[in-house]
Amino acid sequence: MKLHLSLAALLLGAWSAVAPAQIPAQAGETPVPSLAPMLKRATPAVVNVATRGTVTQQNPLANDPFFRRFFDIPNGPVEREVQAAGSGVIVDAKNGYIVTNAHVIENAKEITVQLLDNRSLTAKVIGTDTGSDIAVLQVQAGNLTEIPIADSDLLEVGDFVVAIGNPFGLGHTVTSGIISALGRSGINPEGYEDFVQTDASINPGNSGGALVNLGGQLVGINSAILSRTGGNIGIGFAIPSNMMRNVMQQLIKYGEVRRGVLGVNIQTLTPDIAESMGLANTQGALVSQVVDSSAAEKAGIKAGDVITAVNGKPVKDAAALRNSIGLLRIGDKVDISLVRDGKPRRVTATIGERDTAEAAAATDMHKGLEGADLADAQGGGVLVRSVANGSPAAQRGLRANDVILAVGRNKVANLAEFQKATQGAQAFVVQLRRGSAILVIPIR
Repeated sequence: MKLHLSLAALLLGAWSAVAPAQIPAQAGETPVPSLAPMLKRATPAVVNVATRGTVTQQNPLANDPFFRRFFDIPNGPVEREVQAAGSGVIVDAKNGYIVTNAHVIENAKEITVQLLDNRSLTAKVIGTDTGSDIAVLQVQAGNLTEIPIADSDLLEVGDFVVAIGNPFGLGHTVTSGIISALGRSGINPEGYEDFVQTDASINPGNSGGALVNLGGQLVGINSAILSRTGGNIGIGFAIPSNMMRNVMQQLIKYGEVRRGVLGVNIQTLTPDIAESMGLANTQGALVSQVVDSSAAEKAGIKAGDVITAVNGKPVKDAAALRNSIGLLRIGDKVDISLVRDGKPRRVTATIGERDTAEAAAATDMHKGLEGADLADAQGGGVLVRSVANGSPAAQRGLRANDVILAVGRNKVANLAEFQKATQGAQAFVVQLRRGSAILVIPIR
């Protein structure tokens, strides 16, 4: 066997010495396919994004007076300079708009964009949305190349795609693969997810880069990978272009995403619940409560309804419904398909605005409560409207329809009081009512 391998190697070496290995222009009379023409059009629209900023850190040894005194450790938080690199996509050449991931520019005070032609430009932030992990930058320059945006709803598993980005700081790099799956979620339970999964290689530095179809149209923004080592193992995720476009338009117009609410508490329809309700399948989100005067109540949605589709798009579970509603704007009219008493129905709801106090509390949520949707409870206290599966709030034992009554020994009458009582606390204990039982749960 070794002899055969050696002979093959010698023959291969002899052939290489005669002529360098090249892909022929055609095999017989059949042209060999190449992505080069498409990439020549698409790659100038993909840029390198380099950031510089500072983060505030607390040295754990600073809490010990001995170490502070003898090792001259600063008492209190210290700032450390950080640098990062990622990718971005020019989506509007006229106005200089570039889309990237929100996590790429996190903590950035200076952002530099490098084009394929080696021009370096200073970028300013138009807006960021951590929920969808989308950010919009703007540069002032001429002769920019933008990439056309495709309708990601037309994607199918098995479609060929190409990822373009700057992995490991190597500069423009292209990898190819297929669409492995659609509608992936659960990567970040606190976010709004509808990921396109691909086996095209996505590595550190590719974040914010382009996922394009064979026509050179943008179908997604590369965002995350599933890996045990930090490198590519063939499971990458991209934010679909339709979601990106929706968020981008709001960031450009408002500088933020103004998400509305439907006004329902929901839970995933399990096989046991479906069987008890006489339903044939477990697809959908079960409405456990409808908030008074909400968009849902005005549309006629009732507790016990199972929402099966939003604007014609099937709802797989509670997380899918949360994503669908979370990407809609305040005032949008939404067509909702549901099942009530075993019969299909359709209603139209106008997405409402989240209560100001509730929105403020949501942006300053304790880490241990992330994934919980909180609101004022009727009769006093704080209602847990829903809890994302696998989130920190779920891991600490909170459930949908719990009513938080007190923080420690101090009663809380509403969400604003709850936020004030927990602000700045590393750990605390909540007293809550679950059905007829009173429970005490520590939050760290």
